[in-house]
Amino acid sequence: MQKKTRIIIDSKIMGGKPVIKGTRVPVQMIVGAMAGGMTIEEVCKEYRITIEDVHAALAYATEVLAEEKVHALPG
Repeated sequence: MQKKTRIIIDSKIMGGKPVIKGTRVPVQMIVGAMAGGMTIEEVCKEYRITIEDVHAALAYATEVLAEEKVHALPG
């Protein structure tokens, strides 16, 4: 996986959100499109990115979620 070369975080691009390198397409938008039912092929066509870019975005999101600490709210 070339996640580290495909996903960048730059404060000058999209307010520092993680994006596909060379684009202004945020990882969040790709994950949201997939969650909304779009296929990888549809996402690639819609945002003019590659299948590898989609896989990198999903891998990045998985890594971020795995590191997230969840705190239960008092019931």
